[in-house]
Amino acid sequence: MAVNHVKRAFKYRFYPRHAQAAELLRTFGCVRKVYNLALAARTEAWARRERVDYHTTSAMLTAWKRTEELAYLNEVSSVPLQQTLRHLQSAFTHFFAKRAKYPRLKSRKTSRKSAEYTTSGFRLRDGALTLAKMADPLDVVWSRPLPEGAKPSTVTVSQDPAGRWFVSILCEDPLVKPLPATDAAIGIDVGLNHLLALSTGEKIANPRHERRDRTRLAKAQLELSRKARGSANRAKARRRVARVHARIADRRRDLLHQLTTRLVRENQTLVIEDLTVRTMVRNRPLARAIADAGWREFRCLLEYKAAWYGREVIAVDRFFPSSKLCSGCGSVRERLPLSVRTWTCGNCGAAHDRDVNAAKNLLAAGLAPTVCGAGVRPQRSSPGGQSAMKQKAPRREP
Repeated sequence: MAVNHVKRAFKYRFYPRHAQAAELLRTFGCVRKVYNLALAARTEAWARRERVDYHTTSAMLTAWKRTEELAYLNEVSSVPLQQTLRHLQSAFTHFFAKRAKYPRLKSRKTSRKSAEYTTSGFRLRDGALTLAKMADPLDVVWSRPLPEGAKPSTVTVSQDPAGRWFVSILCEDPLVKPLPATDAAIGIDVGLNHLLALSTGEKIANPRHERRDRTRLAKAQLELSRKARGSANRAKARRRVARVHARIADRRRDLLHQLTTRLVRENQTLVIEDLTVRTMVRNRPLARAIADAGWREFRCLLEYKAAWYGREVIAVDRFFPSSKLCSGCGSVRERLPLSVRTWTCGNCGAAHDRDVNAAKNLLAAGLAPTVCGAGVRPQRSSPGGQSAMKQKAPRREP
């Protein structure tokens, strides 16, 4: 029986020479130009009710290279240019399947600077990575080894707003395999006072990375606002702001990786709440704190690691009253403001910590189909599943 290994991206930082950086920046610009030209061509064809696919835009690219105006496209590797046409085709596929909005033009200032190379566009030998159109290998910091005998399928080079260069190598990782099954199950409630509250009673503190660097960020943004638009000093100040943001994001991502890896390794079933973070950040008083907590990123990391290691993630419906429901007797409290962190059940007298009680109720709701059958399913096991019925508090008699 054939074993299907997981494809995994290994990301490294590298330090290009001046000529290499110039070549990569030219490549980024050409990739953006080809994407925008192809998108404009497909949009015009859409208006004329004509069909244009990847093969058509690939033929267009060949014609563009022969024109005097776009002859500079021949100066960079053709592999990233073909890849950006494939990415555009994927964007339209998602649009027609109603999974995404209509593709948008790439902006020189705000779009991500990246280029993807397939196997014909790079060479990886003896720890040296060389890209097409380059004579010397990249100075990559190999912070961790690639899997033994790895055969990369793609290499993506990118530069972030802080000016840092990264290379992401996609290859199969035979070390990622399902972990031994266990009976452990856990409910996880995300919050702001504490980042996570577990059904075991454990609470994980919220480090509030953005708040810790808020003074430094405000100072950098103030300096940026004083620089003249279009000046070299403004570009330097913008990079200083970007470095502060990158520092915050890196620390947040590192913590979430540690937490999700630990939870997936220790538990077979993980139950979370199906929160709509995009809607929640519209709450102006809490938007900054919610964004800093990284709830959406936590869920994404948890789901793909669970898929890697043979675990199950269950998302309980967002309307399930996990905080107002007594985990002891099952009675539902009518009102429970956010300022109330502990409460006592008026029915059974049990004292509850708001977050831990919510985690216990999420766990019970997630395991309910296993115990009682599929007829009582107050959750969806994947995004886009059918929502459950809202559970309301009983009305009080007048």
